Amino acid sequence: MAKVSLIGMSGSLRSGSFSNAILATLSEHFAERADLQVYDLAPIPLYNQDFEGEKRPSVVKQMLADIEAADGLVLCAPEFNHSIPGVLKNAIDWASRPAFASVLAYKPVAIMATSRGPLGGARCLEHMKVALDSCLSRVTLAREVIITAAETRIKDGRLVDETCLSFATGAVEALLKEIALFKDAG
Repeated sequence: MAKVSLIGMSGSLRSGSFSNAILATLSEHFAERADLQVYDLAPIPLYNQDFEGEKRPSVVKQMLADIEAADGLVLCAPEFNHSIPGVLKNAIDWASRPAFASVLAYKPVAIMATSRGPLGGARCLEHMKVALDSCLSRVTLAREVIITAAETRIKDGRLVDETCLSFATGAVEALLKEIALFKDAG
């Protein structure tokens, strides 16, 4: 059976990012069943409607082609000011065009959030759902994954907290089931 192709996108550019650590952990955990590539969003320029269609920068065209070729996405982000970090929202904005016919339309997506505090992440998840719903993406139905007090749950660049890891892997398992159902129906 062919591996599922997944793109992981982090809402953090910081070295030592908790979101990157979670995506790296998931990539290793699912290595036998899925090829989860963590995508570098740093080179993606700010969205500008003047550069849509063929005027898109080449790095954006490549990102869109990679998203289109992937079976699904795994998005993980910290909550910034009660919302989605700009770097991830920017990628969603580029990928959302043309409206209702973009590479995100009907694409299965698993979402999760990180926080240093005990309560953060929920608003980021909610805003990701709203943004992805507007793109017609298929946000996977799974237990919400919010990794609070992330600095205590990640060691040496990997998610080591068993409870949080089970929630995160559960979301990716649900994503893989969604992808399989979609492929079987197609």
